[in-house]
Amino acid sequence: MTYRRMAGAAAVLLAAGLGLAAQSPASAAPEASPCGAAAMVQETLPNGTTWQLCWRINNLAGLVLNNVFVSTKLQPEPVQVLSSIRLAQLNVPYDTGETEYNDLTEYGLGGWSLETITDSDCRNGSKRVGTDGSDNPEQRAVLCVSAEPTGQAYRLNEYDYDPETGEESQTLYTEQGYDLVLRSISKVGWYEYVSEYRLSDTGQITANLGATGDLAPNEYSTADNGWPIGKQARDYATMHYHSAFWRVDFNIGGKGGEAVEQYDTKLDGQGTMAAKLLTTKKAIAKEGSYTKVDRRWWRVVSQKSLNADGHQRSYELGLGADDPYEGHPETQPDVTFTQANLCEKWASDNAADPECPLESRTIIDFAANKEKLTDPVMWVRAGFHHVPRDEDQSPMPMHWQGFQLIPRDFTAMNPLTPDARKDLNGNPQPQD
Repeated sequence: MTYRRMAGAAAVLLAAGLGLAAQSPASAAPEASPCGAAAMVQETLPNGTTWQLCWRINNLAGLVLNNVFVSTKLQPEPVQVLSSIRLAQLNVPYDTGETEYNDLTEYGLGGWSLETITDSDCRNGSKRVGTDGSDNPEQRAVLCVSAEPTGQAYRLNEYDYDPETGEESQTLYTEQGYDLVLRSISKVGWYEYVSEYRLSDTGQITANLGATGDLAPNEYSTADNGWPIGKQARDYATMHYHSAFWRVDFNIGGKGGEAVEQYDTKLDGQGTMAAKLLTTKKAIAKEGSYTKVDRRWWRVVSQKSLNADGHQRSYELGLGADDPYEGHPETQPDVTFTQANLCEKWASDNAADPECPLESRTIIDFAANKEKLTDPVMWVRAGFHHVPRDEDQSPMPMHWQGFQLIPRDFTAMNPLTPDARKDLNGNPQPQD
């Protein structure tokens, strides 16, 4: 049996320039991103946050976002966040130890792997037409753009007391949140991958990779490395990894030159009521790879772009549930920071790139130079060890892996702050 069942995507020519569907709660925003209309997404979410960016399909990486800007009610002027974000590798080893794939550099998420977006794939959104990134590009619907509710954004009950009249008053502030969501779909073998970016009205960016489709058949799987599916215990679906990497290049405020910082919080004795904790900051000045431990996090901080309070704008890396694959050095660290280099394109298997063959060098090799970080690139790994179950047949329910880029001091206050509270910036001491 084969592990990779190839299927060519049918070319479907659709009309260009589709906006969000009428039932979608997003509306078009003023043009500001430096790309043509067909390659631009500009949308204002219901709470007033506007995202502006350029998009394209790369033959190997699939969906790529460039020149990502955000503006809010409190910060109406667009401020750049990212120069680019995209997948940088998808390593798929099977627990038998007999099979391993690099799905990006061996097959690619663009070209013939890129699926045409259907109406069912993009309900309540708009299908965007673009090229599939191949050497003989086709124009077809390859991107879905939609605005999706995310639930409670904030809630605050404010109580006030007038000592002169003795009257009490109560004001409730509550709002629902929204994400601007961009999705593309690629079929590689038995799997159908969904590359998704969620751009929140709070300024957060979530990068996700979803997997659905079918379980790959494997006649070599046994009870030691597979899970019984079907009747009794005759057939086994092989356990395997999806070890995904993203390449993130910031350009906060359009000024570049960001710095990287690591924060750790550790026990520092016992106070009168609770344990004392001490948080320390370490500057990461040179290239390197790092692994998360309890109460450790990283941020990429601008040296030149300040919010309205005069604080340096930054983005914090948020890592969710993760299963590191231990088969290769580059698949073990959670994050690697390297100095920007146009030829360092993939987390592994760089020799597959004819433009910049780097003798199969990986991000570990890139970081080994210990170059000074004056223009850092962040490589984030999010792993998922897939232990199949009966419910995975068929089609397989979607499972997700990814991470968050969380704004830290990007705006002076909550960008969704209601007008009645926008002057309450700071933490004043109570008056006697």
